[in-house]
Formats: sequence, C-alpha cells, structure tokens
Amino acid sequence: MSDIIHLLPDNIANQIAAGEVIQRPASAVKELLENAVDAGADEVRLLVKEAGKTLIQVSDNGKGMSEMDARMAFERHATSKIKEIDDLFQIRTMGFRGEALASIAAVAQVELKTKRKEDEAGTLIEIENSRILNQEPVAAPTGTSIAMKNLFFNVPARRNFLKSNASEMKHIIDEFIRVTMAHPEVFFSFTSNGQEVFHLEKGNLKQRIVQLLGNSYAAKLVSVQENTDYLDIFGFVGKPDLAKKTRGDQFFFVNGRFIKSPYLHHAVMQAFEALIPTDSFPMYALFIDIDPARLDINVHPTKQEIKFEDEKIVYAFVQSAVKHALAQFSVTPTLDFELDPGIQQSDAINQPLSDKDFQQAASGSLFKSFSQKNQAHFIDRSSDLKHWKDLYETGGSNPVSSGQDSFSGKLAMSAAQERFDADQLVQVNLKYIIVPLPDGFLLVHQQNAHEAVLYDQFSKTSLETPIPSQRLLFPTTIELNAADVPLFSEIILELSLLGYHIEHFGKNTFAIQGIPSDIPEGSEKAILENMLEQYKLLGNEQKISSKEKAWRSLAAQQAIKPGTRLNLREMQTLIHGLFDANLPGYTPQGRSVYRAFNNTDLEKQFGR
Repeated sequence: MSDIIHLLPDNIANQIAAGEVIQRPASAVKELLENAVDAGADEVRLLVKEAGKTLIQVSDNGKGMSEMDARMAFERHATSKIKEIDDLFQIRTMGFRGEALASIAAVAQVELKTKRKEDEAGTLIEIENSRILNQEPVAAPTGTSIAMKNLFFNVPARRNFLKSNASEMKHIIDEFIRVTMAHPEVFFSFTSNGQEVFHLEKGNLKQRIVQLLGNSYAAKLVSVQENTDYLDIFGFVGKPDLAKKTRGDQFFFVNGRFIKSPYLHHAVMQAFEALIPTDSFPMYALFIDIDPARLDINVHPTKQEIKFEDEKIVYAFVQSAVKHALAQFSVTPTLDFELDPGIQQSDAINQPLSDKDFQQAASGSLFKSFSQKNQAHFIDRSSDLKHWKDLYETGGSNPVSSGQDSFSGKLAMSAAQERFDADQLVQVNLKYIIVPLPDGFLLVHQQNAHEAVLYDQFSKTSLETPIPSQRLLFPTTIELNAADVPLFSEIILELSLLGYHIEHFGKNTFAIQGIPSDIPEGSEKAILENMLEQYKLLGNEQKISSKEKAWRSLAAQQAIKPGTRLNLREMQTLIHGLFDANLPGYTPQGRSVYRAFNNTDLEKQFGR
C-alpha cells in the first residue's frame, strides 16, 4: 500500500491559516493598522473601497523595512518580535506571530511599498496567492504602504459568506475605533469610496473618545484612575444617562491591546448596579497596564482573548476603580448656592441640635412625613388599601390562566370582531383597554396592540403604497456614531416607504425632512435614535432581512407608551386596526397583545 499522508502545498496551507486570522475585510484592517503602530508611525492613513472587498490600503510614516525584511515579512511565522520562548511572556507590541501578512497574501492581491530613512530607494513587492510576482526598487517616502485588492479572489466560497457592504463597513469601523482609541498620540485618517469618514488629530484620550463617538460624549465622561503595585487602571466611564440598550460602547485595553472579556465586563456592570436599568449597558473605555508576565495573550488567533494570572484580583481592581470614579461623580455638587450672610449667622446654623430638641422634633407628624419611605409626601394607607390590593392582585390572576384556555386565540378575536361594543371601551391605568364582549371581555395591552398594528401596516407598504408623510417646516438633524452611519444608510429607503424622508447631510449627520403624519412633530429624532438601537439588537438575527428588522424596530418605537391617555375614538381606531391585522394576538417580538376573560371564570372568583 502506498503512503497517503503528505505535506500541503504552501499556498493551500497559508489559505487554511488565513481562515483563522483574516475572517473578513475588518480582520485585515486590524492587522495592518496594528503593524503600522508597531512600526513607530505617528501618521496612519486607511483607504477602503467597497467595504474592503475591492481595496484596503494602509499607509504609514513608520521606520519602514529593508529589501530583505520586506520579502521575509510575507513568510509564515517570520517576526522581529520573538526570538526565544520567554519573549512570549514579555509582549508589549500589537503583532508578534508573523501570520498577518502571510495570511493576507494567501487570499488577496498585495502590493507593498516600503522604505527606511537611511535608504536611497524603497522596495516594491507584488504578491498573489502567496507567490511573489514582482520585486524591484522604487521611489517611496519613508514608511510603508500596503494595498490588498480583491479579498478572497481565489477563495470564492469565502467571499460569498461576506455580508452586505453596510454590514462589513460597520465591522471595519469597529476595528478602526478600537485601534485608534488605544493610540490618541497618533494621527489617523479613514477614507471610504473617496469620502473621509474619520480625521483624528493627535491629542489625549478624552479628545480621541469624543472624536470617535461624537460630541455628545464630551460632557458625559467620568475619569477613572487607580494605581496599584499589581496593575494600573485608567480611562473613562460614561455617566449613567449615557447607558444604552445595546452593546457597542464598551472598550477594554490591556497593555494597549483591545480585548474582549465578559468577566471584566461583569465587574463594570456590578459597579453600575442600581445606577442603570438591568437591561442597559454602560459606556466605558478602560485601560489596564500590567506586567506582561502576569498574562497570556497567545490564546486566540485574533489576540482579542487573553488569560490573566489571577483574574479575581483584576476583577476586584476594575470594579473598585469604577465604583470609586462613580462615587466621586455622584457626590460632586451640581449647583453652588451662596448663602445670605444673615442666614449664616443665625442660631439654626451656628448652634447644633440638642438631643432634647431632636426628640421633640422627631415626635411630630411633619418629621415623620418627611422621613418615612424617604418621601416627603408619604401617607400610610396600607391598612385601608390592603383588602383592595389583595383583591386586585388575586382577582386578576386566575381568570387569565383558566379563561385563556377556554376563550382565547382566534375564538376571542373573531367574537370580538363581530360583537364588541365600541362605545363601551374603557382604558385602565393608562396602559390597558377593556373590550367588553357578550361572554366576557378582552384585556388589551395598548402598547403591544399598537406595535402589532404598526408592524402590520409596515409589512403592507411598497413603492406603490407608501405611508403618507408630512413635510417638516424646519428639518431636524440627527448625528450618529460613525459605526452606525452604514446601518442607517442601509435602511433609509425602507424608512422613506414608512413615511420618513431623510437625507444624508454630510459625514455622520442626517436631515429629517418629513415624518409620518400620525406621529407628533418633535418626537422624530428620539424615535429614529431608539429605532436604530432596536435595529442593532436584531443585528445578530441572520434569518431576518434588513427590511424586516426595520419594520420591527420602528413599530416598537412608534407604538404608544404606557401612561398615554387615549380618548374613545383613539381606542376604537386601535382595536379595529388590531382586528384587521394578520397576527393580532402577538407583537413582532412574540409578546401577547391581549388576555381573554369569560363570564364563567369571573363568576367563580366571587363564589357564584
């Protein structure tokens, strides 16, 4: 029998290795930007076309490479960072494995120009499919420029797995933000399809965060700074009102390298406990400086996951540092009052309250009204209301379970559609609508019902039947994070069918020219901002189209909120719209719209 095990050709081995390092255009952007930083550059320029599918080019003014180094850089595991095994535990550079350029050359057409300061001429190398096609001297400025064209041109199956340009562009921006945030001392620019997306002048960390995430962050950042013998922590966290429903503004850096750490993220969440809703995520950009010997960064191909020698210590320091920063923020007075000199000289200010005076004051009803429950207006009526509270809580629970089984689904809705009395609709707690029926009633959640109705309307729109729009006399502008611009641009056409006329107003700004005729003027900005956050929440749902995500997100934001008082006509319109919807019983997110109660079950609650 002949031998069956053989060595793979270099180009195939490189393509397999490239699958771990270069997963999409953003992966190549990350590697090339980090190489530029490692080269000592203080000016780095990124140029992409077609979200990196056609071209990714990174130019820097770093130290450049010699002719021999330029050629060796494309060999697998060729590196200037590692010479012996102990060097792996003293890494402070971004790259060290020597895989990036070899992987890029295996799946793209690459052109490298590089020159050292002391050399008269630079070097040009052209590579395709891991093979050098051309190498020659060339005139070039000091530094390095690498252009990779037609990513995955020789691996069409991989290319077919790439997402839309908007989606791939968002990934590129995410990687750009991570690298540039860690190096505010370096100038960066980013141009896409001939338009400049970022122009980041050199500055400090706070200035870089504002440049990247938007001017709205400038007044909402809290400084974090803790120095210990074990590690140093510095950076910024956002004030609680900056928290969002979606992830994205969370950045951890260890020795200047961006990492992903659910464990340390939990430490920050614990520090924010009780300050933000449980389903929200705080903004933070935190940097940890630690002895490289205390961690292992060689645990993942992308180097975004690392292991600490003692995770519990790092967790405790991170949580403590953030808590300390938030505590300082919380106790800082927001208003300064200058007391009248006469008041400052009064006995009430100068003479402390005696024990006798305190006991007399504490026995009064005024003191109790201010101290109980921490509310100045607290009135204790628990004894009077307990009976009614118990009746309300128990009386509403059993019919739901038993009544829902015998009087629900299509039966309830068809009965309601044919026989409900529209003039007897009742709103309860500014949150529910009671729909009376001959055999019982429906308890409708008004927000869920409106969300279901809106989604049904949106799903029926088309180029021929768009939702009516009203032109704004004074257009509203909305400024987004750069990473959100591609996503928002992707759904502008769909939003136009839903009554929103929006135009790109340059860079990260959009102008809202028109809005649906049924939403209050002035609410459009908040609706669209929250819609985009909802849209990003659905971002990982691969089976849902961008159109479907837009429908769901906008329906959730335009729906009337609890606490909205509805008149009889508004309730009638809502219930009729619900009956006409394709799926009246549930919202697009799967929440129940109504619960059914029948008379038999209600009578049982009262022993009848």
